[in-house]
Amino acid sequence: MNEEEAKRLVKTYADMILRICVNYLRNRYDAEDICQNVFLKLIMLEKRFESREHEKAWIIRTSINECRDILKSPFKKRLVKLDEAALKEAPAINDTEMLDALMKLPVNYRMSIYLYYYEGYSVKEIALILKKSENVISSYLCRGRKKLKEQTL
Repeated sequence: MNEEEAKRLVKTYADMILRICVNYLRNRYDAEDICQNVFLKLIMLEKRFESREHEKAWIIRTSINECRDILKSPFKKRLVKLDEAALKEAPAINDTEMLDALMKLPVNYRMSIYLYYYEGYSVKEIALILKKSENVISSYLCRGRKKLKEQTL
């Protein structure tokens, strides 16, 4: 991969990866680490993608898998979160009411709603990315919307 292609990838996908990971982990620092890991994997990847959509889907799937790996890590389970140990609370990444409510949802609802509304994926595409059936994704969206409505009233 040449330098121009690497710059294009970072420019195109860095914000999206970071948003997905912060959304999944609720931790900006781990999200930044995952963002770097995803780009390293992408740069080291031997195969080429069929299209930009295939490339984007691979990046989203890899980001989610990296998040899951961190959450399952025994090292992560033994850590004390920095924001819990700090005397002063760090400012929130985005304090809009809707994103705060979204962050309180279970991960399946949160990721489905995020991919649908913020990244513009269809139910079918989300089902492929998250490796769930379309009916399950539709249920996540319906239940997630209901919980968001309850939280914001």
